[in-house]
Amino acid sequence: MIPTHDDFQKTVDSMLIRHQSILDIISKIQESSAKVNRAVVKAVTSCGCITIEAEKSTIPENATLADLKFILNSHLRGALCPNCKEMVETELGKQFFYLAALANTLGISIGEVLEKEDEKLKTLTVYNLR
Repeated sequence: MIPTHDDFQKTVDSMLIRHQSILDIISKIQESSAKVNRAVVKAVTSCGCITIEAEKSTIPENATLADLKFILNSHLRGALCPNCKEMVETELGKQFFYLAALANTLGISIGEVLEKEDEKLKTLTVYNLR
């Protein structure tokens, strides 16, 4: 069974022991973000299961904002091998943990944050420009 955001947030609240200081939590978020980035970089540079082929995107003069979704791309080629996927998932899990810890410490519901963000995205659609 997939846990809900509320279940996950409650689990994190019960498991956070050593890093309860807001300073610890925000520095752990930054550290976990760097580890996610590092795991992706290692998938490119050490494993080679994915490659990055980046160049300047050429946007036609008559392109609309909605067209950008199909014109712009991730520059990523290939797919994560099982080992690299596991590493990225592990690091993302740690990042989710510390994000939930931050939300708990600040008295913020992840569910409410997700609902508000979902509403913004649905309201602004492609004009959200993310």
